[in-house]
Amino acid sequence: MTIGVSILGSTGSIGRSALEVLSRHRDRFRVAALTAHSNAELLEAQAAEWKPAFVGLVNGGNGEQGMGKGAACLVEAATRPDVHIVLNGIVGAAGLEATLAALQCGKRVALANKETLVMAGELVMRAAREGGGELVPVDSEHSAVLQCLSGRDASELARLILTASGGPFRTWHPDELGRATVEDALRHPTWKMGKKITVDSATLVNKALEVIEARYLFAVDYDRVEVVIHPQSLIHAFVEFVDGSVLAQVGFPTMEVPILYALTHPERITDTGTRRFDPVAASTLSFEPVRPELYPAYQVGRAAALAGGTAPAVFNAANEAAVQLFLDGRIRFGQIAQLIETVVERCSPGSIRSLDDVLAADADARRLTREAACS
Repeated sequence: MTIGVSILGSTGSIGRSALEVLSRHRDRFRVAALTAHSNAELLEAQAAEWKPAFVGLVNGGNGEQGMGKGAACLVEAATRPDVHIVLNGIVGAAGLEATLAALQCGKRVALANKETLVMAGELVMRAAREGGGELVPVDSEHSAVLQCLSGRDASELARLILTASGGPFRTWHPDELGRATVEDALRHPTWKMGKKITVDSATLVNKALEVIEARYLFAVDYDRVEVVIHPQSLIHAFVEFVDGSVLAQVGFPTMEVPILYALTHPERITDTGTRRFDPVAASTLSFEPVRPELYPAYQVGRAAALAGGTAPAVFNAANEAAVQLFLDGRIRFGQIAQLIETVVERCSPGSIRSLDDVLAADADARRLTREAACS
């Protein structure tokens, strides 16, 4: 019997990569559900090729027969009985409720949606425990950690070191960031990703989000999760053990490898669709510290992580709102970090008892960000 896969965000970069992977393993997997935000044309083409039992479009479309509509279609696609694995490739807070629903139904969630654990890590892990679901990371860094930890006892783990490319502004002087354009920010040196995550890479917000993710995925304290700049993006993470041994996962930049591993974990299956590693072609590897003056938003994110409660959700929401303002041409690149810091400072961390607490903090932070941008 083939394994049913639901892809949330099938028209985005992760979703398209996932379909590339699945196209090489049709004997093992079948696409049971597809959802997209608003790209109805591409979704229709994907549905015609894969013939899933369920198709959902969050925003747009003309009420086509058999197509789920609105945000509720994400939960429906994630909880169908013919779905065994939910690959959540949605960008931003919109992916949270579907992740919770899938875990509560006992599904495996292949998670590429960083914001889910950042906003509501405790709720997500509780949903997995109570519902019998399983969370497997798709992010290249967390996939690398998972692979290095395979078969190891948690007590053996001493430290995680996540790598960051440094984005397009790694060699810029901080004073130059004021003139950075949207085109500059989207010119990532090593990865091809969606606009939001590419901007997050430029600000290093993505690494702050990943540090918070690691806290929940691997049950490590924040002071044992570090980040270094690695411009070549070939080593995705280091794992240090208590005896001083260090393992690293290495490979040319591609999301197809971590996607496949999330689908098959803990197994590995033969795949000939990705570039094989060549140490000579990789050439020199270099590492640099994170420069606080160049990546101030990263520091704000780590502080929010330590504050706990709703602070990470506020940080995430402020970032999402600020990035959209930047992409819309309403603020400068340097204002992203300023807005995030302003909003995080204004919002006292509250406790999280339910999803409503998270969503309320998220809504308040987005509103405050837009108001601060206009002041």
